[in-house]
Amino acid sequence: MVRLLRDQRVRFLAVGATNTLVGYLVFSAFTLWVFADVYLGYLLSFALSYVVGISLAFVLYRRFVFVVHGHVLRDFARFVSVYLAAIGINAAALPLLVEVVQVPPLLAQLLILVVTTLLSFFGHKKFSFRRNGE
Repeated sequence: MVRLLRDQRVRFLAVGATNTLVGYLVFSAFTLWVFADVYLGYLLSFALSYVVGISLAFVLYRRFVFVVHGHVLRDFARFVSVYLAAIGINAAALPLLVEVVQVPPLLAQLLILVVTTLLSFFGHKKFSFRRNGE
């Protein structure tokens, strides 16, 4: 078990799974209890859960996965840019796969998730948390 936890890829997936769960719970809580009676409240819930999720992910990836120090604002700006790239890829690929290739939406999203997870890992490793000499 300890050997598994030393593997950066395993830690990345564990943090990602934790972050996804927390983000979903935050989204659900805001949708059901805070914005339940607000028109398009689920969009407000999505935005707030994204802020919570990206903040939590940044701290966890920085501290437990890539273990870096210093350059917090630069790292955060780069971190967000990697997430925005993944969201852009998802937004472009999902309708392409569903509408043009006729892949069922859930399968299409799963395929995209595999690709964006890999891109995110390398993006965060080589860009978000990169240090000189690496």
